[in-house]
Amino acid sequence: METLWFCLVALMLAVYVVLDGFDLGAGIVHLVVARTDSERRMVLGSIGPVWDGNEVWLIAAGGTLYFAFPALYAASFSGFYLPLMIVLWLLTLRGVAVEFRNHTSGAVWAPFWDAVFAFASLLLAVFFGAALGNVVRGVPLDANGRFFEALWTNFRPGPDAGVLDWYTILVGVTALAALTLQGALWVALKTEGEVSRRSQRLANRVVWLVAALTAAITFASYRVQPSLATHFSGHAWGAVFPALAILGLAGIVLFSPRGRERNAFLSSCAYLLGMLSSAAFSLYPYVLPASTDPALGLTVHNAMAPVYGLRIGLIWWLIGMVLATGYTVYAYRSFAGKVKTEAHGESY
Repeated sequence: METLWFCLVALMLAVYVVLDGFDLGAGIVHLVVARTDSERRMVLGSIGPVWDGNEVWLIAAGGTLYFAFPALYAASFSGFYLPLMIVLWLLTLRGVAVEFRNHTSGAVWAPFWDAVFAFASLLLAVFFGAALGNVVRGVPLDANGRFFEALWTNFRPGPDAGVLDWYTILVGVTALAALTLQGALWVALKTEGEVSRRSQRLANRVVWLVAALTAAITFASYRVQPSLATHFSGHAWGAVFPALAILGLAGIVLFSPRGRERNAFLSSCAYLLGMLSSAAFSLYPYVLPASTDPALGLTVHNAMAPVYGLRIGLIWWLIGMVLATGYTVYAYRSFAGKVKTEAHGESY
């Protein structure tokens, strides 16, 4: 039962990253690919009907994590209190920027909210990547399953490391590049004219940076957390997950220069799913490794809720996910096709 819930939480986080990843990426790239107010409205229009719905998956994943692994939830939210507050403020700033831009006008306010939207989107990508880096690297858990990390210390991984060190920053930069690529491919898919062409050119360049950074964090992860290699060597079938990421990158390189926008975007989704599933597979059974002593790490066994509750909760989880998935499919089907410049008026 605990393994099933581990997979469900990992799946929900992966769905969130794929869905919210492209609208974070759209925020990151929109000052680069859109030069005029009309073009920036087009980029915002490409995510306008779905961006807030995408973030529901983050809330749902957090709720599922709290239900299935309360010890992990308690340790993470106490130890990562400052970074989580920063993430909360950045999510708030993104929402405020999108909504306030719709209701303010003038030569100052529209560029200001555009800058806030881009800044918050960029920092969120970095902080989400750094969070994943902390989970892979491990945190200084004590015997009570608690820890505290400063935002940074000496920028070196180890028992006294902060949230930010050279490894977590590298993962954060990789996440920034990957979501920039995801956002550029989405904007290329959903827009037309110069905005679409600029986005495609940006994606064609960024994909090579993503490939280089992927190789770098793979090497660095094995150095920082040697136990990762053990999981893959002991379960050869797990190679399917990194293979999915590699095939995703290859698909972007193949499809994007040829103007096959949908296939390129789906390839980017495959890359993100491959990377996240590789991380989850290599960490199992740990949900939060300890950098002090491996025996102190939180696993699916010592962090799980009572089995009876997990069995009953699975029924309600399935009902909730059917509703959430149905709404998501409906929203995206209703939003199919290109965003037209003239369709916006004063909406975005």
